[in-house]
Amino acid sequence: MAGPENTKRALLEAGREEFAKHGLAGARTDRIAANSGVNKQRIYAYFGSKQGMFHAVLSDALDSLLGIVPYPKGDLPPGEFLSAYLQAVNAYHAKHPDLLRLLQWEALEPDTVEPESDSRSVYYQDKVTSLAQRLNIETKEAAPILFGIIGLAAWPHIVPQLAALIMDDSPKRAQKQALQWAINSVASLTVR
Repeated sequence: MAGPENTKRALLEAGREEFAKHGLAGARTDRIAANSGVNKQRIYAYFGSKQGMFHAVLSDALDSLLGIVPYPKGDLPPGEFLSAYLQAVNAYHAKHPDLLRLLQWEALEPDTVEPESDSRSVYYQDKVTSLAQRLNIETKEAAPILFGIIGLAAWPHIVPQLAALIMDDSPKRAQKQALQWAINSVASLTVR
């Protein structure tokens, strides 16, 4: 018999697939329950609502990113450090496009955002603080750098069709060109 943690994990995995495909509005708890093999009532028992489950799925997806894509180790110069991190984030998104889809759905459905109760802000504040320490800069300077690096890593996956149009190439080759430009540009950065 499955325990509560296995049941919750099955729901989160089925919810991740469902929400990535259909967003909050289009997702159906019946499909999540069927795909997880768990009674639909467990969704409400664990998460309170479909929106509560959406938040739990997003947090779980970001926890995966945290565990898989840490900052690079070693004493690298700032540009090389940031370039290596950009490449790691880009590779993660190439293998796990569902996280970007979840974040896009969240942005398209602004009523789903609850900033003051969003536990993800703690994760990102810790990430900004550790980046500031690593680069020996102020936290307020590190925040836009982190946002920019993540954006450069993710954008080619979010709008490959735009890369193809701008670079007049296939989406895959245009994505590679955009990534290479970002890697080279970030590698040449100096901080202070």
